[in-house]
Amino acid sequence: QVQLVESGGGSVQAGGSLRLSCAASGYTGSHYPMGWFRRAPGKEREGVAVFGCLGSTKYATSVKGRFTISKDNDKNTLHLEMNSLKPEDTAMYYCAARMGICSATLEESDYNYWGPGTQVTVSS
Repeated sequence: QVQLVESGGGSVQAGGSLRLSCAASGYTGSHYPMGWFRRAPGKEREGVAVFGCLGSTKYATSVKGRFTISKDNDKNTLHLEMNSLKPEDTAMYYCAARMGICSATLEESDYNYWGPGTQVTVSS
């Protein structure tokens, strides 16, 4: 059973930065797709950025050039560096892992395990 725990959320003013982290445990392998998703109030959860088995990355159009996803395979930790934050980035951010298939997608239905989430609030 894979367990995911996010950290690093908080409140920041527009233009600021935050770094999210997701610690994974309960799985002995290190190469599996992981990703960040978010759900804003009144909206469906959407894919933000994902990191594939071989290091490939994908980003939602809305965050390209501002967010950077990375993974420390030795520590089984996923990170999301968020810069130039905007009020529309306000959401609950979730870490997810996908077992059994190596490709990373921005589709939440492709992911098997989820963390409880960490709140990010960006004020104008």
